[in-house]
Amino acid sequence: MEPADLGKASTDIIPAVSKVKWLESRHMVNLENRWCRDRTDDFQYMFFNGVGYTAWENVWGIWNQFTDRDGEALRRIATIYRQFPEQLVSPGWEPYSMALQQNVFASRFPANGVTLWTIVNRNEYEVDGDQLVVPHTEGRMYYDAWNGAALTPRISGQGEQTTATFDLRLETKGFGAVVGVDSGASVPGMDDFLHRMAGMAATPLRSFSGSWKPLPQKMIDIAPTAPAAEAPAGMVAIPGGEFDFVVTGIEVEGYTWASMDFQYPWESIGRRAHRRRMEMKPFYIDKYNVTNAQFKRFLDATGYAPRDAHNFLKDWDGGAPRKGWENKPVTWVSLEDARAYAAWAGKRLPHEWEWQYAAQGTDGRLYPWGDQWNESVVPKQNTGRELLPPDDVDAHPEGASPFGVMDLVGNVWQWTSEFEDEHTRAAALRGGSSYIPQSSHWYFPQAHRLDQHGKYLLMAPSKDRSGMLGFRCVVDAA
Repeated sequence: MEPADLGKASTDIIPAVSKVKWLESRHMVNLENRWCRDRTDDFQYMFFNGVGYTAWENVWGIWNQFTDRDGEALRRIATIYRQFPEQLVSPGWEPYSMALQQNVFASRFPANGVTLWTIVNRNEYEVDGDQLVVPHTEGRMYYDAWNGAALTPRISGQGEQTTATFDLRLETKGFGAVVGVDSGASVPGMDDFLHRMAGMAATPLRSFSGSWKPLPQKMIDIAPTAPAAEAPAGMVAIPGGEFDFVVTGIEVEGYTWASMDFQYPWESIGRRAHRRRMEMKPFYIDKYNVTNAQFKRFLDATGYAPRDAHNFLKDWDGGAPRKGWENKPVTWVSLEDARAYAAWAGKRLPHEWEWQYAAQGTDGRLYPWGDQWNESVVPKQNTGRELLPPDDVDAHPEGASPFGVMDLVGNVWQWTSEFEDEHTRAAALRGGSSYIPQSSHWYFPQAHRLDQHGKYLLMAPSKDRSGMLGFRCVVDAA
């Protein structure tokens, strides 16, 4: 092995000392590694340093769950941490205590006559026999904190040179912990703690699966409308035909890992990039986004009032659109609000591929008008700190799609398909908006291009509503 390779192998095996914990041991440091699939290395670094762990499983709506083994390991570590909080923030912390086996490492945490030693086995195999040798004082009692049992170490030497050596079995990539309680010191709840740890240790970590599996999603069905023989008023006929549905999610994180973005019905698991040759049936789509005036007619006809009304039509005044805003796209409406309007109108929300087909046609163009961004055919972008009102829906006729559909890109985002998994709901938003917040890449990324979409996490109607989010509707063709 070359020296460089030896160095790399050593750093992979030897747990590093937390510099922050070393400089200030009295405060708990927390480790976070949100995209990690196998957390064994993280947990061993954490346990060796006596630092905490941020258990982040829902990463921007992508469920990166713990494996069974990782979940059980963290439960046992947390139980030890909660029993010995003073020791873990001790200024007397000593990393690299005297562990005896190759690639086994220990740390010492003394406080108030009670000492905790944490041990990690970095080997890819089980290690038993003598593991740890520590200075011994007369009258000190020892316990195996990982397995919940009293320990009788081998005592050697005399006087200040007296040591205690511990014979322990450590699982592959496993953990161990020893507690020493000096004469006159006590640990409240020690018997109950040992009982709980013994109960957990009865099932070794190797019995739990360490395999990670992505969480499947499903797309929420959209019920068809009554078929129409011709385009209803205000709608554009979209002919049937073959269409290459090609779209990529623009989440700020997640790379190309499984369960990213969405899982369409023809896909085995969620992913960032999607491609599907589709046979499109003819349909009709609103020429413009639904306006404030149209939504007001819906409210007057039905008396609709959402159960969760916070932020509902937030930019209206006295239950009506502001003067001069009648022809602007309605915003501050949730997915549920949009569906209610569509049902009243005898319409439905579009599937995402229907929206893209109506915007793109069959030539794969990047924008409704062509392949180059043209700021003259969309609303002026707003980079300020205040949200400005959208433009009127018919203000930019030069931005029409090949089928003559207007106001698709750059004014307000538009609701399309919804997806859910066991933990999370999200919607595919299309078209982007005129608001471009500055100073941070963590803002919801824009998706003006027709081969891009945004994944919008759904939490509650009050939080889902936005001043830059509207919708348009679809009717099925006979």
